[in-house]
Amino acid sequence: MKILSVDTGIKKYPIYIDSSYGSLLSAFEEAGLTGRSVCIITDTNVEPIYADEITALLEGHFTRISRYAFKAGENSKNLSTISDFYKFFIDNHLDRKSVLIALGGGVAGDMCGFAAATYMRGISFVQLPTTLLAQVDSSVGGKTGVDFLGNKNMVGAFYQPDFVYINTSTLNTLPYREVAAGLAEAVKHGYIRDKSYLDFFLENREKIKALDSGALAEVVYGSCRIKSDVVSRDEKETGLREILNFGHTFGHSIETLSDFKMLHGECVAVGMLAALCFSHSRGTVSSEDIQRCRELLEYFELPVGIHDFDISAIYAQMFNDKKTKNGVISIVVLRSIGDAYSDKTAGEAEIKAALEYICK
Repeated sequence: MKILSVDTGIKKYPIYIDSSYGSLLSAFEEAGLTGRSVCIITDTNVEPIYADEITALLEGHFTRISRYAFKAGENSKNLSTISDFYKFFIDNHLDRKSVLIALGGGVAGDMCGFAAATYMRGISFVQLPTTLLAQVDSSVGGKTGVDFLGNKNMVGAFYQPDFVYINTSTLNTLPYREVAAGLAEAVKHGYIRDKSYLDFFLENREKIKALDSGALAEVVYGSCRIKSDVVSRDEKETGLREILNFGHTFGHSIETLSDFKMLHGECVAVGMLAALCFSHSRGTVSSEDIQRCRELLEYFELPVGIHDFDISAIYAQMFNDKKTKNGVISIVVLRSIGDAYSDKTAGEAEIKAALEYICK
C-alpha cells in the first residue's frame, strides 16, 4: 500500500492506494469513523460487483449499514437524485454523526460528496473510487456537485472527504473505454505539472494499454501525487488549482452539447488538443508537441476530433462554464510541457481557431 495526503490547512486526510479492500476497515478506524451508522452511495452498475463485499467488511463495526443505488450514468447527476438521497437518509435515520461512502465513479463521488456537504449542514464521507477517472482525479480534492439544466457541475460545493481509499484491482472490471477516459485525465496531469510523468506514459504506453497492474498503479499514484499537491496549495481554485482545468473549458462544452453521450475523459482528450493548439498560437508549444499528444491519445483509443459539432455553439456554451468570470473565458495554457497557467486574455478568434483544429 502507498499513502499520500492532502493538507488544505483546514483539513488533512490520507489517500490510500492498495490492490484490495483488505485495509479498508483499518482506514475507517484510523479516521475515527467506526461505531456510527453508514450509508453506501453507489450506482446500479457498481452495486452488484462491490457493495456486498464492502458491507461484509464493515459489518459488526458500525451501528447500521444501509445503501442506496441510483441509476448509473451522468443523466442521474442532478438535484432530483440528491433529493432522493435526502429522503433515503431521513427514512434510515442518518444523523450528524453518520458517514456516507461514495462507491463508484465520478458521478457517485460528486453526488455523494454534495449530499454529505449539505445534509444536516455537513456530515462525514469517504471516497472509494472504482473507475480510473475517479481514482486519478475526481475522488481527490473535494469538488462535489451536480449538473443543472444541462450545464456540467453547475451546482456544488468544495467539501473534502475524510479519506480516499483506492483499490486498483477494481480497474479489472472496467470496459476499456472507461479506462481510456481515465487515462486522458492522467495524461493531463503530466502536461500541466510534471513532464517526467508524461514521459512515463510515452515510455510505458504498451503496458498501460495492456492494463498491466504495476503500470496502472504507477498511473494512479503519479496522478494522485500531482493533484494532492495542487489541491493542498489551493483548495478552492483561487489560483494554482485552475491549471487542473487544462482542456476542460473546451471539454465541458463538448460534453454538454453531446448530451453526455461522450464520456468526460473523452471530452477532456479532445479539449486538451484544443488547448495545445491554443498554446501553439501563443508560441509556447510546437506543432510536434501537438502531434505527439494526438498520437498518444489515439494509441489509447481516445477521440482526437469531433464531428457534427458547430464551432459557434461550442464557443457560446463556453460562457456557461464555471471558470468564466465577468464574461471572460479562462483557458489553461502551457508555458512549456509540465508548466501551465490560466489565461484570461483569450479572444474569440483565438478560441475559435483552436476549435477549428478539433472540428476539422
